[in-house]
Amino acid sequence: MADIITDGKTIVLEVPTIADLAAPTDTELGSGVELHPIMTPDGLVGFEPETADVDNSSLDSTFDTRLAGRASFSGTMLRLKKQDTAPDTVYDTLVRSYRTHIVVRRGIDVETAITSTDEVEVYPVECGEVRNLPPEANTTQRYEVPVKITSQPELRAVVASGV
Repeated sequence: MADIITDGKTIVLEVPTIADLAAPTDTELGSGVELHPIMTPDGLVGFEPETADVDNSSLDSTFDTRLAGRASFSGTMLRLKKQDTAPDTVYDTLVRSYRTHIVVRRGIDVETAITSTDEVEVYPVECGEVRNLPPEANTTQRYEVPVKITSQPELRAVVASGV
């Protein structure tokens, strides 16, 4: 068994329409916009769920016990590099109140096209206000787009054939 190196193995797409979050089709995903080529290496921020504790101890308990409570995400955002093309489609699309889906595929070379049976994460989101980051020496012009998860994401979706 070997470890999976993450470099070059994460695809991030912006996909406006997905009919079934648990089984997005390869056709739906193929119509999405690739974000990973213009994302910073640390640009997929906050897409790790947190699970709250539910105390299920009793008055007569001598040990505190817990059950899994609600899952949530906080601070979810995309950190991207501004492009010098006109128009800068991603910058112009990911604006406040825009609703879309962020789809993430991990662990497979980015050169490998998404196909049916691939596992992906699907996040229904609404974009917040774009935040242009201050200039720094020796870096690209960057911006952040906060994304609010609007309904329960599908963290273990399997791509279906869009025949």
